[in-house]
Amino acid sequence: MTIKDIISIIDGKVFCCEDRVDNSVEYAFASDLMSDVLTVEKENMLLITGLANMQTIRTSEMSDINCIIFARDKKIGEDMISLAKENKMTLIGSPHTLFYISGELYKAGIKSVY
Repeated sequence: MTIKDIISIIDGKVFCCEDRVDNSVEYAFASDLMSDVLTVEKENMLLITGLANMQTIRTSEMSDINCIIFARDKKIGEDMISLAKENKMTLIGSPHTLFYISGELYKAGIKSVY
């Protein structure tokens, strides 16, 4: 599924790297614990989280995650956007909860990591 499709499903707003919305994603992982994110070894995966800080971007960089969805209309800082641009990561905001986003993406065909 493309990131563009995902944005439509979750009522998302792109904060950076709009040029990458035609890329596809196969897996999703939802977590606010970045230590858990570091244990996942899947390619072509996006992260769904409510943790909006620099640690999320850095953890995603180390885990080769190129798309992050921030749930519950979390504030995305300019420092986060800047670092995400450097790493070619698409940052998306959604008004929905982690549970809702996960469920909708699962129904649409995104695979769970576990």
